[in-house]
Amino acid sequence: MKRVTEPFLIVVFGASGDLANRKLAPALYHLLKQDYLPEDFAVLGFARTPYSEEDFRALILEGLHEHMETEHDNGKVDEKLAKGFLEKFYYQEGKYDSPESFARLAERITELDEKHNPQGNHLFYLATPPNVFETTTSLLHEVDLAKSKADGWTRLIIEKPFGRDLHSAQALNEHLLRLFAEDQIYRIDHYLGKETVQNILVFRFGNGIFEPIWNRNYIDHVQITVAESLGVEDRGGYYDQAGAIRDMVQNHVMQLVALTAMEPPVAFDAKAVRDQKVNVMHSIRPLDPKAVDDRVVRAQYSAGKVDGKKLPGYLEAKNIEPDSTTETYLAWKLEIDNWRWNGVPFYVRTGKAMATKLTEINIVFRKPPLLLFENTYNQLHLPSNVLTLRIQPDESICLSVDAKRPGPVVDVEAVTMQFSYASFGAESADAYERLLLDALLGDGTLFIRRDEIEVAWDRVTRILEGWQLQEKKAAKQKDPLRLPQYEPGSWGPEEADQLLIRDGRYWRNRDSKKK
Repeated sequence: MKRVTEPFLIVVFGASGDLANRKLAPALYHLLKQDYLPEDFAVLGFARTPYSEEDFRALILEGLHEHMETEHDNGKVDEKLAKGFLEKFYYQEGKYDSPESFARLAERITELDEKHNPQGNHLFYLATPPNVFETTTSLLHEVDLAKSKADGWTRLIIEKPFGRDLHSAQALNEHLLRLFAEDQIYRIDHYLGKETVQNILVFRFGNGIFEPIWNRNYIDHVQITVAESLGVEDRGGYYDQAGAIRDMVQNHVMQLVALTAMEPPVAFDAKAVRDQKVNVMHSIRPLDPKAVDDRVVRAQYSAGKVDGKKLPGYLEAKNIEPDSTTETYLAWKLEIDNWRWNGVPFYVRTGKAMATKLTEINIVFRKPPLLLFENTYNQLHLPSNVLTLRIQPDESICLSVDAKRPGPVVDVEAVTMQFSYASFGAESADAYERLLLDALLGDGTLFIRRDEIEVAWDRVTRILEGWQLQEKKAAKQKDPLRLPQYEPGSWGPEEADQLLIRDGRYWRNRDSKKK
């Protein structure tokens, strides 16, 4: 059923940045094109860049054309629709720590309210660096823009990173909750807007065939891979402060673990779904910082080639300290201490400069109790039935089963039963389309609640503390800490392979030629 939003005004902080023109504006355009938006709406960009309104609209139009060319292969911008769309965009230059700038912002919002009649519905989007989150929200409160009015609603979307560790995440949450109510705050993780991520819930709880076997009795282990083929490129300054654990694990990876492992919610609504995600995150076994080496591998990519192009090693990249111990790869064996998953390890890995860009979840089922056909198999890697939920690229679901090849002898081979989103004959919506629409409708199901953020950070901070102990030990011994290296275009370091081999398992690489 099509859900059309109420009239609204969006204020985008950081509107001159890449996110606003490459993702947010195209997402709104597609929602308008599909008749999900009302006639009465407006978008006000706020940033430090001294744009005129014409310059800002030209930037937005450029983003629309680029988006259609790169993400909608055969698409073209509807010039008539785009003209009316751009007329709803406005721009306000200002500083994120200036009371005067926010006083002018409040006046501008009043003017646009009168012109476009959003009926008191205001959405503030923080597409800014995290160092201005607190000043921006404080000044919104000071000019009386933080509270919902009687005739409408006020909501806040905040982009990651949500802190750098448990303490900073708690401090940020406490700050926000002094100014906004929890149900006004929409912490966004764009992975949750992807079709296959949402389909995890439908697949698990909408089909009677899989839910009965989604447990320790039938599943041997779970693998989650979030791989990127590019290096850090020009993001070295940011990445060296974040690393794989902050950039990917605390948010994207932990969300995938939660959706894969959660119990059935009592209803498909924001509270019920998020309650179950929090419950399963609490069940993730906390690591003793002193034992991090037993469960976690970190590494950096060396110099090499990716897709035929030379790539300098991480320590040679721009804005990276030559003695940096920031990881570009992480593998973690985590365990969930509850009735459903006891004894079923979840192996997660993420990295830069890997063999290919790939995000997928592999559910590896237990082998039959008696291998009647074991002589026909490769003895090193006896196959298991595997359910693969591929999130990117080529969003799809496939199930690997054994079948007999045609012929007079019993020759067993693994075959796949596959479903691809391309079979619907329509392009998947961009993640920001779904998430922006949900925020405008007041549906927080696919957004992250305060307690989700904090329990995820609790588990991750224990790993960070373990690494700090390693670095202190190395400094005390005057022996510089060097992380394991892995070749660009590979699937990671040998140490990550050993993490599974010692359990009698192996990583399920998409391309077996790239170990």
